[in-house]
Amino acid sequence: MISLEDCIALCDLTPEEVAAIAEHEHMPEVSAAALGAYLLHRDKGEAVVMGMIRDDIRAAIAAGDARHARQLVHTYALFVREHPRVAG
Repeated sequence: MISLEDCIALCDLTPEEVAAIAEHEHMPEVSAAALGAYLLHRDKGEAVVMGMIRDDIRAAIAAGDARHARQLVHTYALFVREHPRVAG
């Protein structure tokens, strides 16, 4: 059986990025890994993932969850560093 770790290893995203997609889309992380892999191979898909993480940051701030917001900001920064096309 393929595990979540296997799915994440195949999708070119970190576990935190997959978790952010899962949070944004209200779906299991295995499904989020598949969605993330799909998006990374689509035109402007990296920008979609970046937008999901930004939305999650906003939601965490609105919910008063500063700790989670900080974690998501870190995830966002790492995503931008690993996917520089989207930041430029």
